[in-house]
Amino acid sequence: MDLCNPKEIKALLGRHGFRFSKQMGQNFLIQEWVPRQTAEASGAAPGVGVLEIGPGIGPLTAQLARRGEKVVSVELDRTLLPILAETLSDYDNVEIVPGDILKTDIAALCRERMPGLPVVACANLPYNITTPVITALLQAQCFQAVTVMIQREVALRICAAPGSSDYGAFSVFCQYHTQPELLFEVGPECFLPAPKVTSAVIKLVP
Repeated sequence: MDLCNPKEIKALLGRHGFRFSKQMGQNFLIQEWVPRQTAEASGAAPGVGVLEIGPGIGPLTAQLARRGEKVVSVELDRTLLPILAETLSDYDNVEIVPGDILKTDIAALCRERMPGLPVVACANLPYNITTPVITALLQAQCFQAVTVMIQREVALRICAAPGSSDYGAFSVFCQYHTQPELLFEVGPECFLPAPKVTSAVIKLVP
């Protein structure tokens, strides 16, 4: 199954009676290069564990599973669980954990589900929880790198130079804990449904 093919996505969602949730900020990728390049940049590799947040229907999850030792993916929307069971059935190194990442002890989750492995985080984050999730990931202090797709404006703020118009409190926080780098931008045409903003993938390395 091509998890970035709009026709196949719509057929898959139709079979499961899935409806998009605006509240959860659900926008699924329909360009294969986006999850592939995100996974390539994440640091996922043999011997490395990956924490993913919000797998959706699993296109990024699959790319991470092809590269990493184990992928633990936290999904809040329980209606996606049977869809993920279908789309990720070929990957025995993926574990889907139902739950809210903002109510999860992230460091403990990584220790328990990926014991002994160095861990990276990688996610296509819903715009409405970007700041608290990045904050929680950095405060967990257990990742070799955090690679996330977020709204372009937020990415620019995180990577902004001191004294620039985009520089602010969140810039200071992220740059105190990590060295952030904006990797590439992702247009609205890469999503279903298409958001009204441009996205960007950034990597934060402690």
